[in-house]
Amino acid sequence: MLDKSDAQKNKTRWSTKAVMNQIYEKSLWGGAEHDFYSGAGSHDVQIVNPYIAAVRNFLLEFENPTTICDLGCGDFNVGHQLVNYTKAYFAIDIVADLIERNKSIYKNQNLTFQCLDICKDDLPKADCAMVRQVMQHLSNSEIMELLSKLKNYKYIIVTEHLPISQFKANLDLVTGQGNRLKFKSGVVLTEAPFYLKPLEEKHFLTLKIDAKSVIKTIQYQNY
Repeated sequence: MLDKSDAQKNKTRWSTKAVMNQIYEKSLWGGAEHDFYSGAGSHDVQIVNPYIAAVRNFLLEFENPTTICDLGCGDFNVGHQLVNYTKAYFAIDIVADLIERNKSIYKNQNLTFQCLDICKDDLPKADCAMVRQVMQHLSNSEIMELLSKLKNYKYIIVTEHLPISQFKANLDLVTGQGNRLKFKSGVVLTEAPFYLKPLEEKHFLTLKIDAKSVIKTIQYQNY
């Protein structure tokens, strides 16, 4: 069994797959009473419902239903509420047992689950990629790999947990359970070292979580 302290200290020995498997095996995001649980950000209705409403409104703007690639779909408590607004919905996660569990629960003719490493594997083609509170757990090098793939999508909807007050963006960390809030940092794709230069940037949603942090959702258009 992977020990969390070892995973944090050794960037090369443990794969992202091993780290994410351990998070679910040990319920490190809570929800020990569940077989798989992707954390409060996927279950707290005060976080989930406004997000669903914002993304649903975006999807309804299209004359014809669009295609979505949900990168880091987790336990799919959020994603399953959006499937019916799409032409095709690809739900991706790195944890194989989680994907198999999702397949057994959520069934829709336009829904496809795939077990992939979103930073290293080829990703499904779609109009829009959703990356919801995923990059905050990834190292900068993995985010760079992911960004090289996200450029293939016309739209990117990115959600990140960020400090409220002024902060230094994109301090690096070892991929794992935690996020950059412990460093008073957060992921901002348009700043160094990522320098995303979208054609358009649109604010979707900002939710105050506590006195020190917010969850912010931004839509980027690449072309």
